[in-house]
Amino acid sequence: MTADQPATRHGGAGAARGPRPGPVLTFGETMVALRGSGPLKLGGTMAVSVAGAESNVAIGLARLGHSVRWAGAVGDDEAGRLVLRTLRAEAVDVSAAAVDAGAPTGLLLFEPRLPQATRVHYYRSGSAGSRLSPETVERAFATAPPRLVHLTGITPALGPGPRAAAERALCLAREHGSVVCLDVNFRSRLWSAAVAAEVLRAWAPRVDVLIASDDELPLALPEGAGADRSARAEWLLASGVAEVVVKLGADGALVRTADGQTHRPARPVRAVDPVGAGDAFVAGYLSALLDGAGPAACLERGVTTGAFAVAAHGDWEGAPTRAELPLLAAESGTVLR
Repeated sequence: MTADQPATRHGGAGAARGPRPGPVLTFGETMVALRGSGPLKLGGTMAVSVAGAESNVAIGLARLGHSVRWAGAVGDDEAGRLVLRTLRAEAVDVSAAAVDAGAPTGLLLFEPRLPQATRVHYYRSGSAGSRLSPETVERAFATAPPRLVHLTGITPALGPGPRAAAERALCLAREHGSVVCLDVNFRSRLWSAAVAAEVLRAWAPRVDVLIASDDELPLALPEGAGADRSARAEWLLASGVAEVVVKLGADGALVRTADGQTHRPARPVRAVDPVGAGDAFVAGYLSALLDGAGPAACLERGVTTGAFAVAAHGDWEGAPTRAELPLLAAESGTVLR
């Protein structure tokens, strides 16, 4: 199978109508990211890049050879132009993206404080990304209905416009037979667990692939649905989710389907920056899914791309190409010629 062939094995709402031949679609807020070399109050140099969970996944998929469209919103400013330029340079289609002349592009500051601890400061209130509208999503579907729609729990937390855009994407995915992936990706700075649960529990039955960390799973479940991971996954499967993927950090990840449960340990690497590892895992998992691979192979690619991410600095900069995937199988210290 080639990288552009669609996933076909799902049993959820989208799969019942057959996957579409278009690109992967994701959308959300991508910000300009400034990475300091130490405490911000001491000044110093900062590296400039861009960051956003959805665009991280888009870049990860594009590097693996998939056709990807990002349909977020940026301001009509230099920061917004940097976001769009970066995504274009990574072969991500931004033709459906919105440029909002009435709001700035969001800003994200990374402040390293300890080798394994980085503080993150957001400046996104009133940003263009927080004003994303359903019209942007509709434009993306009109251009080429996607084979897979990737959503996160970050976008609906940004405000009523982005939440309505995500709701519209779920409706259009059902109409067009697109496979839907939801990464819960809970952000307590953006909304409370109670509000997140109200939204995500309503979404879960319309999702084919649900991805969450162990502590995020309850946000997609009604109260009392299950006291342990196994019971929670079974409830989600019964509600219509085809694959429940649980990220376990240093312990790897597992996936539960109607056929049972599969686990893969994390790949051992020297970790230098954990930021973006979850998004890299999602990109790897979805890449194998789009190739038509089974759950075990999807997990294997996911933990591999996640390992590449933690072994490099940046949100997305360490994402591998398809040709680089075998590198982690090489013996430590091997020089590849």
